[in-house]
Amino acid sequence: MDQKVLKRLVESISKSVNSFKKSEIECLIRIFHNLVGRGDIKLANVGLDRNTFRVILHSVFGMTDDVLMNRVFFAFDKDDDNYINVKEWVKGLSVFLRGTFEEKLKFCFEVYYFNGDGYISRERIYDMLKNSLHQQSPGEETDEEIRELVDIALKKMDYDNDGKISFADFEKAVKEDRLLLEVFGPCLPEAKSCLDFEALAFQHILTSSF
Repeated sequence: MDQKVLKRLVESISKSVNSFKKSEIECLIRIFHNLVGRGDIKLANVGLDRNTFRVILHSVFGMTDDVLMNRVFFAFDKDDDNYINVKEWVKGLSVFLRGTFEEKLKFCFEVYYFNGDGYISRERIYDMLKNSLHQQSPGEETDEEIRELVDIALKKMDYDNDGKISFADFEKAVKEDRLLLEVFGPCLPEAKSCLDFEALAFQHILTSSF
């Protein structure tokens, strides 16, 4: 990898990502380069496709829900080109690994709403709960039971009673009860997965500092 290109990229990304040191950003860029696996080319012009990214979410971060893994991909892919470029990779991981509560709250909401109108609809809540519950205990919940859970969720989170959950609704509900952050399914990695990833990703920084 061209060291001058790498250095410019680190400098550029560090301006918008405060949670990583420059040495850590460099490590994440190198990992991205290895994952893309397309030789010594301009990293700005390549990216991870959805299938590759899903493999990473599953094998590295322990995610198993296909629907939510797809949604996490789109939450990382800010420019909607169906590839995660190196800047999106580092920015997304900054939320995953070291995001503030507010950053994680925004990320989860973005994962949960699909149609781009800024709301989580009743239908969307039903689909997510059905999918999430099926992952945990296949075939045990009836449609009626799931609809009851949808009603409970809306009653607890739909503060303006418009039949859908806005970001303001979601933010207020989660701030009152942080257990609601991933109420519609796990879309953030567990703490142990994050620590394990960091230990591997940044190990040469630790060893070179002694």
